[in-house]
Amino acid sequence: MVDIIETNLRFTSLSARDSTRNLVIHHTGGNAGDDYSATELHAMHLTQGWAGIGYHLVIRKDGSVERGRPIWSKGAHSVPGNANSIGIHVCGNFELEEPTAAQIESLIGLCTDLCRQYGLPATAIIGHRDQDATACPGQALYSFLLSEVRK
Repeated sequence: MVDIIETNLRFTSLSARDSTRNLVIHHTGGNAGDDYSATELHAMHLTQGWAGIGYHLVIRKDGSVERGRPIWSKGAHSVPGNANSIGIHVCGNFELEEPTAAQIESLIGLCTDLCRQYGLPATAIIGHRDQDATACPGQALYSFLLSEVRK
């Protein structure tokens, strides 16, 4: 089991997720090397008028996993999938860099844990680009998802 660092973030409002059909993987985009904490992402998303961080989990460069939204709640990370998916944010711009070995290890462990918990097949692990017109989660991470995680 992957250890998840509880952040105890406060949200303006949340609603329960309808179901869990997918794990949607995201990246930061922006600058190579970005390593925002769940607390920092929460603050950024609040300034956009959201209830708070849109992702349920954040994987930092060192592989640590932080709680974003409560796991039971509806996300704000992929419009067509918010009501039936868990959003996982991996810090970095994977159009410009590779994920760290620690991030990959945590992503595999986290996806394994969540697939077991929710009875999902590996094919339920998708990139943000599979639901929206975006490059997210970046080519380096998306290629890894296709070749390793969804096996």
